[in-house]
Amino acid sequence: MSDCGEHALSVIAFVGSVFSPFYAGARRRGGGQAEPQAHCALNVALYRRAGGGAWALTEHRRADVRRSASEFALGASRMAWQGHALQVELDERTAPLRRPLRGRLQLRAPALVDRRYALDAAGRHHWHPIAPCARIEVAFSRPALRWQGSAYLDSNTGSRPMEDDFVHWDWLRAPLPDGRTAVLYDGLRRDGTPFSIAQAFDPEGRAADFALAPPAAPSIALPASRWGLPRRARGDAGARARTVQTLEDGPFYARGLLATRLAGQDVTAVHESLSLDRFRARWVQALLPFRMRRMGHWLP
Repeated sequence: MSDCGEHALSVIAFVGSVFSPFYAGARRRGGGQAEPQAHCALNVALYRRAGGGAWALTEHRRADVRRSASEFALGASRMAWQGHALQVELDERTAPLRRPLRGRLQLRAPALVDRRYALDAAGRHHWHPIAPCARIEVAFSRPALRWQGSAYLDSNTGSRPMEDDFVHWDWLRAPLPDGRTAVLYDGLRRDGTPFSIAQAFDPEGRAADFALAPPAAPSIALPASRWGLPRRARGDAGARARTVQTLEDGPFYARGLLATRLAGQDVTAVHESLSLDRFRARWVQALLPFRMRRMGHWLP
């Protein structure tokens, strides 16, 4: 998020593109198994309050991917660690119009978090909040754009498809006035059990359980997205979450900015909702190729 509040950016690198119809097709042909390295992808979403954002989601073949302990390169794009700084070079094409999207990012973290959180009882899925309190410098040449602001970096890993083990989840990140970052993670597993994580991270990378102001509301029902996607968020008792801006609105996923109240403090939070039941639906799967491309292919 930019300091001026006019810009936002999301970059997601996939080893095994979990929302890809190409990857799903390879798993079906392979009896449930497919090589993740043959389905790596990069998603870049650039948002501007005044309009004129950009979206790219490109899946790469195995030959286009280079990986090491400190570097991950997909085609002409690359990200690499230099100490506590993550350097990102983007050279992408938007979908579906294939316009150039080029820029450089530098994410600086005062400290990195070592702790990982299991999302299921079997330990198949984990969340790792790598750098909850970070800063970012953004410089795009196409489109011409420069800004700096607050940033957050995490990782999700799993040994099975997410839709096999989860029904839905909601995630919220909010910078607090004392310099910490609060992260609330809630969802429903496929076996019917709920899960919930509430943590506050300080700039030194220390984590502590985050308590909402009592009596805490278990969930705040938000207005459904334009696609009718249910959305939920936790907050203080009596808190009224309000959508400040919708950033992403899709048939199975929504991202936006919320004004809400946490631990007695008014905050603006980044909020995401994901429905894996929606994602599994055949009509949603049929739409996916129109929002992405695989190098050398347009359809699975």
